[in-house]
Amino acid sequence: MSYQIEAMSVAGNSGTLSIKNSIFEFGTTTKTENDLANPAELFLGSLAACILKNVERFSSLLKFDYLKAHINIKAQRLDGPPRMDDIFYELTIHSQDSNLNAKLLQKNLEKFGTIYNTIKQVCNISGSVKIKPLV
Repeated sequence: MSYQIEAMSVAGNSGTLSIKNSIFEFGTTTKTENDLANPAELFLGSLAACILKNVERFSSLLKFDYLKAHINIKAQRLDGPPRMDDIFYELTIHSQDSNLNAKLLQKNLEKFGTIYNTIKQVCNISGSVKIKPLV
């Protein structure tokens, strides 16, 4: 598999990522830092998308049903050289399905996630998976 994206920025303004039929605007200046995602947040967003995509994938393989999944990711930025470290995710699966094994799901998410495995080569990453029964 190979991947390709295009990106551009306008001096003194913002940037855009073009991925397939989607366009994502991101911040490149201090005037957009409160309104648009920055590159570090897009990086963490990529990890979130990887994990959520694999929840969907493994729901079929591990034969469980769920209503929705929610993920929260936190990370620390280090200096010298600037980089991310100590990434922690908290994944909550909303489900009533007794077939849903949180430990097995987490093992598979961490073993087969492309972005997850790329990140774990260069920094600390850990997390938890919780099942929240539907109310």
